[in-house]
Amino acid sequence: MSIANQAPANIRAISPYIPGKPITELAREMGIPVESIVKLASNENPLGMSPKARVAVEAALAGIERYPDNFDLTQKLADHLGVAMDSVVLGNGSNDVLDLAARVFLAPGRSAVFSQHAFAVYPLATMSAGAECIVAPAKHYGHDLAAIRAAMRPDTRVVWIANPTNPTGNFVPHPEVKAFLQTVPADVVVVLDEAYNEYLAPAERSDTLAWLNEFPNLIVTRTFSKVYGLAGLRVGYAVAQPEVADLMNRVRQPFNVNNLALAAAVAALDDHVFVAESYDLNRRGMEQLVAGFKRLGLEHIPSHGNFVTFAIADGAAINQKLLQQGVIVRPLGGYGLPNHLRVTIGRETENARFLAALEKAL
Repeated sequence: MSIANQAPANIRAISPYIPGKPITELAREMGIPVESIVKLASNENPLGMSPKARVAVEAALAGIERYPDNFDLTQKLADHLGVAMDSVVLGNGSNDVLDLAARVFLAPGRSAVFSQHAFAVYPLATMSAGAECIVAPAKHYGHDLAAIRAAMRPDTRVVWIANPTNPTGNFVPHPEVKAFLQTVPADVVVVLDEAYNEYLAPAERSDTLAWLNEFPNLIVTRTFSKVYGLAGLRVGYAVAQPEVADLMNRVRQPFNVNNLALAAAVAALDDHVFVAESYDLNRRGMEQLVAGFKRLGLEHIPSHGNFVTFAIADGAAINQKLLQQGVIVRPLGGYGLPNHLRVTIGRETENARFLAALEKAL
């Protein structure tokens, strides 16, 4: 008998998270020069990292031998968001704080609800805590809040909601989300994942953190990986009521955010010009891709993030043809969408390269 069989059944049942293919991996597989490859698979910021963050990282190298002190970033976030410092939980990317929420509130004999086609980390975090996954049917590929509410059981302790959602890009208007929160029992935690919050149009934005005073069972998570361009440094955060944040901090690994990430995130919060440029580039890139899909006769799911998911006859086959041309996008078979691909919005030239490769693949 393999020693692996001694691991709990819930761990052995987990499907590993499969990230977007790295550029270097494709270069090895296809023999394509790294500089010739366009990666539009992982919703990374095509502008790179915030210039202010880059300067801060370089300065932080001088103290790299010291263990991290997260005070400055926690205080900076609290001031930036208008919340108390003891409401902030830092994570090694927002995936980390999602896992912390699961570890605090889920266990064997409990369940969590999330939408069909939802972010792969939700079932992963749920199952790693030994809880049962309940999948609510999607509505137009996005969250159906009524279906999610109907799927909840007496043993449900966590509901996962991404807004905008990944990988489909759907967005539920905030008044509808708040109305949903009013129907959720007080003993059920709602994790509102806002990783793509900064890409929302101004008219769609709302101060969801203000809801924490009305809903003590709400946890809001965000990240520096997207609009701030710090995906490789891994830093995210959650905001919750202090008593909830305290529990999450108890199970959080010490020094889970490194010195360079802390310094970069503090500086990135002040780089308003970079954020505005990133938002504008994304808006124009979205228009470019949507126009391309229309020209090619392809349907897409209207997106509110920095990516677009589009329908294709055979996602795996078209993805392979794109890889052969040095273009990396994200196949979505693992999300129950085998006839869709997701493409990250890049620079204008990258978007054009993708559309040309896609036309050839078709």
